[in-house]
Amino acid sequence: MSDSRKRREALLYHAKPTPGKIQVVPTKKYATQKDLSLAYSPGVAEPCLEIEKDPENAYKYTSKGNLVAVISNGTAVLGLGDIGALAGKPVMEGKGLLFKIFADIDVFDIEVDTKDVDKFIETVKNIAPTFGGINLEDIKAPEAFEIERRLKEELDIPVMHDDQHGTAIISAAALKNAIELTGKDISKVSIVINGAGAAAVSCTRLYLALGAKSENLVMCDSKGVIRKDIENLSPQKAQFATDRDIYTLEEAVKNADVFIGLSIADVFTPKMLLSMASDPIVFAMANPNPEIEYDLAVKTRKDVIMATGRSDHPNQVNNVLGFPFIFRGALDVRATKINEEMKMAAVHALANLAKESVPEQVNITYGEVNIQYGREYIIPKPFDARLITEVPPAVAKAAMKSGVAKEPIKDWDAYKEALAERLGTGSKLMRMITERAKANPKSVVFAEADHLDVLKAAQIVYDDGIGNPILLGNKVIIKELMDELNFEADVPIIDPKSDEEKERRNRFAKIYWEKHQRNGITLLDAQKWMRERNYFAAMMVNEGEADSLVTGYSRSYPSVAKPMIELIGMAKGVCRVAATNIMMTDRGPMFFSDTAFNINPTEQELVQIARMTDRVMKIFGLDPHFAVLSYSNFGSTDLKSANKVSKAVALLHEHFPEINIDGEIQADFALTGTMRDEKFPFSKIYKKKVNGLIFPDLNSANISYKLLKSLNNIDSIGPIVMGLKKPAHILQLGCSVDEIVNMVCVAIVDAQENAKNNTDYFTTFGC
Repeated sequence: MSDSRKRREALLYHAKPTPGKIQVVPTKKYATQKDLSLAYSPGVAEPCLEIEKDPENAYKYTSKGNLVAVISNGTAVLGLGDIGALAGKPVMEGKGLLFKIFADIDVFDIEVDTKDVDKFIETVKNIAPTFGGINLEDIKAPEAFEIERRLKEELDIPVMHDDQHGTAIISAAALKNAIELTGKDISKVSIVINGAGAAAVSCTRLYLALGAKSENLVMCDSKGVIRKDIENLSPQKAQFATDRDIYTLEEAVKNADVFIGLSIADVFTPKMLLSMASDPIVFAMANPNPEIEYDLAVKTRKDVIMATGRSDHPNQVNNVLGFPFIFRGALDVRATKINEEMKMAAVHALANLAKESVPEQVNITYGEVNIQYGREYIIPKPFDARLITEVPPAVAKAAMKSGVAKEPIKDWDAYKEALAERLGTGSKLMRMITERAKANPKSVVFAEADHLDVLKAAQIVYDDGIGNPILLGNKVIIKELMDELNFEADVPIIDPKSDEEKERRNRFAKIYWEKHQRNGITLLDAQKWMRERNYFAAMMVNEGEADSLVTGYSRSYPSVAKPMIELIGMAKGVCRVAATNIMMTDRGPMFFSDTAFNINPTEQELVQIARMTDRVMKIFGLDPHFAVLSYSNFGSTDLKSANKVSKAVALLHEHFPEINIDGEIQADFALTGTMRDEKFPFSKIYKKKVNGLIFPDLNSANISYKLLKSLNNIDSIGPIVMGLKKPAHILQLGCSVDEIVNMVCVAIVDAQENAKNNTDYFTTFGC
């Protein structure tokens, strides 16, 4: 991707459709005059008076307890430096977004336009009553140290400068495990820290708390080794100055066990790495380019344990593993501060989590067969859903034990369950699917590439390394659109109608004709159909010339489904193709089936639809819990349509008891656990969070998902075609670029599964 396109794409993302990345959303009803009178005047006076009596009531009657301020003066923004408070606002909004999606913490970003330490502190103190916690961000050293120290002393809510402590906590967890894997003793290893800013100082302090010895530490800045004989050292640098007879980084790392990079790219050379002790530990955490490239480091020394800040290599030291969950634990016990005990608890929780068996969902997300604790896995992956149920409880317990928790937790099982519920947003699933697609990209035919939005999606797929596009359509139009988009890529462009495709078109036609000649298809018919892009695309997939295809942006559903079913055919044991839609709801991803194919399925067909949906959900790493919907609850109506559903459920229970499914049941009972569990405690979905809905007919399924999507502005992925021999998926007519990209990610994951030769996943049932 060209720099100009990257710039334009980034600006467009932040500007459209609504400027910025976060917004305020009401949490109470506001439809009636009564609602408004309770929300504001006169009803609002009552909670105000209660808070006046006892300030702690603010946690009961306002959002304070789940609200964090991300505060900066813009003096040390990412790799941009001192760009000013207002220019740093996009970064602060981005931090707020991460707080929300990883730990369900609400954020107001506050940009304070002053470099004066006293004025900055005074401003933060004056607004502190609004918040349950303060996250300081992108403030340059040494001012950052003074600001954090004084605010921690003078406020009674958690304050943390994530630039200092986030990297320290994550890298300390990684260092603990790396040293353990080498069989060395942390009290004896020699550590070189290259960088002397806020993060480096905080990292070093935490390593000492972990057991490292100061006499074994050497810190370097841009001028070389920080020595005691250097004049005018800051107090932070002076703390780590050495009197050893070394002056350069090259001298410092000789025979060292650990190199910690918090500096600039390419400063650590292969020669330096070769001079280190056996089993060297190298954390090259400069971003976006590390002190030594990962591939170069592992090529230079096979015994190196390597970590970087990058997501495209093992052992990513990523602050998102820490700050959302540390604040989550601190807020949940109303901690008055984030102290050393809480930070160390997070270190041990992260280190220990890496040693536990990795859930299949994580393996699936990262395209691995079996991620295991070892040299290439010393810290958890950012998309590990266990982070929110492991790190906040550890932090909360440390807050309670150290005496800074105002609201101790009594029921830890209930707390962990509540934490798991906070990860309800379905967007996490889409991030996982995207990362999995990137881990093993496959080729995707874009059958309508001469449409601008389809080509935009193909460009994103190519630029982001999601997959390998094959573009079908009019070559002249496609190339003109590519020029317009600055889409510079050597990707196949195929026009099925062109003379240059005559040989392949005839070959495909013969294959098609031989398969369908007894169904009234002539060779001439087959040759005519192969000029149509959807038939041509389906044959490319069928013949192994592409791994998957997406189509339907400009064509009706039946017209694009027909060639898929005719040419690709159904998997063994499947007698009816079906479709599911993933609805990205606040309660998590919900699968709706069948939304596209079967108008009035029989009970046997409902069984197969449920089984195929179960498989799709498990491919995506989910634990399915199904409700088969009806207007009836467990036999309350003796009518044919309800009986069909109950018979399908009976067949599922008898023949496929491993599927957690029940019905017939009304939608509100299916989705409201308290109602369902009170009335129907005998149900197989008792105490389960339903995440899959099997509808009794196409009308109800299709209407339901489109209503939900349109009225509640919910993202939908699909319909995902289930039951074909090979991956082929249909887009919604006129769908957005993002929706196309999402469907491509699903198609690639489908192709990854198909490559495992496990498509014959059913014994024939009821066909």
